Amino acid sequence: MRQLFPAAVPDVDPLDVYGDRPTARDRPGLRLNMIASVDGATTVAGVSGGLGGPADKRLFGVLRSLADVVLVGAGTVRAEHYGPAAVPIAVVTRSCQLDWDSRFFTEADARPIVVTVTDAPDANRARAAEVADVLVAGTGAVDLAVALELLGGRGARHVLAEGGPGLNGQLARAGVLDELCLTVSPRMVSGDAQRIVAGAVLPVAAELVLRSVCEDDGFLFLRYRGR
Repeated sequence: MRQLFPAAVPDVDPLDVYGDRPTARDRPGLRLNMIASVDGATTVAGVSGGLGGPADKRLFGVLRSLADVVLVGAGTVRAEHYGPAAVPIAVVTRSCQLDWDSRFFTEADARPIVVTVTDAPDANRARAAEVADVLVAGTGAVDLAVALELLGGRGARHVLAEGGPGLNGQLARAGVLDELCLTVSPRMVSGDAQRIVAGAVLPVAAELVLRSVCEDDGFLFLRYRGR
């Protein structure tokens, strides 16, 4: 990986670039990692794998290694077929209805976390508690600010969000996105795939500051911080 900005470095360790993790007052710092094609698509045939490559996968592993908890939407867990992970993964779900017999739950090195709401069916919450730690944050829709506070209460200081676009939009509207790590894939796919953030328009456009730009095998790795 070579760094292009803020200074040109021909061979840089991603840990040196991304080790400066975002922080926040009274909650864990939240970093979002997403990939998109040059024309803005976040998936090919419904999954992000068609956009990635070895360079992207290496950075994916580095960012996970720097996180205390990974935050992800239930739809992404299903679509991307998440498997067992060494870092705790918190799944956001209103219905609290997932495949509890999947390897993601039964073979995880770190016990998963399910973040749900007070009005999720009692039977679903009870089943989730058999294979995961259950956090209740909000009614009707998950209150992500509360969810982050609860994760902080468990000792998390650095949370990595991995999407999908709907969850990203909720995080943005909740005002808890501290850093965006965007991989621009050297591919053009067209189609109607979502952008990296979806949902209602933000009340005020969020202004971001570019912190670094790196390149590896044609992939651009952009890192932005909130003002």
